[in-house]
Amino acid sequence: MESVLVLTQADETGAALTRASLEAVTAGLALAARLSAPLAIGIVAADATVAANSLASTGAKLLAVSGEAFAQPRYSTDAAACEALCRAAAATIVLAPASSRFNRVAAGVAHRLGGLIDTHITAIARQTLGAPGLASETRETDSLTSAVEATRWFYRQRIEAVLSRDVRPWFLLLDAGTHAAFTGQPAAVQVEGIAVQLSSIRTNVSGLRAPSQGTQTIRPDAKLLFVAGAGWTKKQPDGQTHVAEAGDLILGFLRTTSASLGSSKSLVDQGGEGQSVLPFLTHLNQIGQTGATPRHPKGLSTCCHGEEPHVVGWRFIAERRAISLDPNCGWTRGKADVVYVADAFQVIAKLNALLEDQAQ
Repeated sequence: MESVLVLTQADETGAALTRASLEAVTAGLALAARLSAPLAIGIVAADATVAANSLASTGAKLLAVSGEAFAQPRYSTDAAACEALCRAAAATIVLAPASSRFNRVAAGVAHRLGGLIDTHITAIARQTLGAPGLASETRETDSLTSAVEATRWFYRQRIEAVLSRDVRPWFLLLDAGTHAAFTGQPAAVQVEGIAVQLSSIRTNVSGLRAPSQGTQTIRPDAKLLFVAGAGWTKKQPDGQTHVAEAGDLILGFLRTTSASLGSSKSLVDQGGEGQSVLPFLTHLNQIGQTGATPRHPKGLSTCCHGEEPHVVGWRFIAERRAISLDPNCGWTRGKADVVYVADAFQVIAKLNALLEDQAQ
């Protein structure tokens, strides 16, 4: 019989669980229900009390590894914590969010437990298979055996694969945005503390360095993805380029909407070709066949051609809109829900003015 464990972690506050962890909880609840399997949720945090209380309505067995040593990500402590949680839960299937913290240690923990790991999982299901060729007295109930299937994407999200493994424990790292975040009524619950024996800790976390909010352009949890194409740096109707104005408009829109910024490959490549570029863009912003495939509820494409290599990066965007002066661009050929045939400079300038007035 399968036994499901969901590994979770606290956010930067040290109390609440991360959104990605709550998404993994949703996936774990659904999988355990399909398999009629016991579910345990493991929490790694300095103090797991608040995080555990938020999971009261799951009905799962709650395990926690707590202490100051687990307040910050560190391979030695996180690997020891995850191993202890897996052993305590006797888990055969382990789900975890594909965060930097669990991505760093999950493969090592799977090796310690003699298991296997698959990453970038987007869906998990139970498959029911027939068991032909077995004698009637040796067949399982109803002549069926059950297996778990995991879905992931390869080659820049262009090829979908369905995986099944016989080896246990099987570790599955879930991509963010593929499941709804768990929400439940908090209540006081009993948490089983798991003791972890740590050897000497040789790595100390001295602090965190992050870009200021004003310059941050990649926001995985944003509700809107704003994508800039090479048209922002091309000659405008007056025959001149307006790169500085384009940068101000885009940053203004990101600031007022808290949107995440994506870019086409042609735009981020312009810097290496000696052309005028938007200084805040890097290849980390690149989406499409040669870039990332972000997941956001809505997406707005501006000055992009809307052809297949770029659109493939929008595979997991729920609602697609585009602004283009060309009524025959790729976005109008069934690749966008709404296309505004207009000048992106004028549209975004007007939007920024409306958003600023609304904020006042």
